[in-house]
Amino acid sequence: MEAKSPRSRKSIVPEINVTPLVDVVLVLLIIFMVIAPQLEAGERVELPGIKNVDEKAKLDAFTLTVTVSGRYLLEKDPIEEAALLPTLTAAHEREPGKRMVLKADRGVKYEKMRTLFAQAQDIGFKGVALMVDEKKIAKK
Repeated sequence: MEAKSPRSRKSIVPEINVTPLVDVVLVLLIIFMVIAPQLEAGERVELPGIKNVDEKAKLDAFTLTVTVSGRYLLEKDPIEEAALLPTLTAAHEREPGKRMVLKADRGVKYEKMRTLFAQAQDIGFKGVALMVDEKKIAKK
């Protein structure tokens, strides 16, 4: 009988099964796709809708967000109501050319938004705008 040498045996080729790796990566991708928009906004705000939105209006502005729960966020930083006017005044003094955009949930009372609008104008912001969503026009 002839003895088989270790070289004559058919060598085993290791194969990597990438299917579980792809499954895990796809699940993580889906999770990040769902969570990422919420991380960007800070807190969910449902904007009021209007027709014929001016899509060209891209302003370099401070964004003051008012949530339905009554919280204030300047850009993405929370601000107490008592510190709101001094903070807005300081921001305007730092960058007097910037405008103000008020972003409020549709559940916020009109009176509160009107007051904020007037206060921003009194501080001296050259332009104060309201952020809105576009209403889809139903085709007949």
